[in-house]
Amino acid sequence: MRRLLNLFGLLVAVVFVTACAPAPRDVTQNDINMLAREIRNLSPNVDPQEADRAAHIAYTYSLQLAEEYNVTDIPIIHNAKVNNGWRARGLCVHWAEDIQKRLNAEDFQTLEMHRAIAEGNELRIDHSTAIISARGETMNDGIVLDPWRTGGLLYWSPTLEDQRYFWEPQQLVLERKYQAKIAREAGSAPR
Repeated sequence: MRRLLNLFGLLVAVVFVTACAPAPRDVTQNDINMLAREIRNLSPNVDPQEADRAAHIAYTYSLQLAEEYNVTDIPIIHNAKVNNGWRARGLCVHWAEDIQKRLNAEDFQTLEMHRAIAEGNELRIDHSTAIISARGETMNDGIVLDPWRTGGLLYWSPTLEDQRYFWEPQQLVLERKYQAKIAREAGSAPR
């Protein structure tokens, strides 16, 4: 019986470690085509060539960033490395900044980039992402582009269908945090 329990413990450990391995870095043309189709479907006004280019860049640039950031672990471990100075970049905010900057460099006429934050709770820390939408639409009408979540392999979904995070406009969250900080400081200021 003891031997069986040890074997079971070993099996659980192997499954856990395997589940925590960084995501594979294989992107197929089918992956890119699926995202391009979703981007085209955002609006009849979206230029199909812009959608194709945005999808290609989102996938390939995510992989490039993973190499530049030297991502070798799951995201939360990589975050610890960045926070301890062992890696220069690779927090979710870096991924969001860099992918937004890269896609904005394309000067799309029918697409628009947004930044969003999902505030943390007891189980999660704050998380930042970039969102692409048809020009003139809100981020809630767009698609989350989140390469941090899987360590460089792009995760995407329509914003309101993201099962893991509740996204809000970056500026709204930052303003709320700033106001809360001011209120805390005012409450603790000596009188």
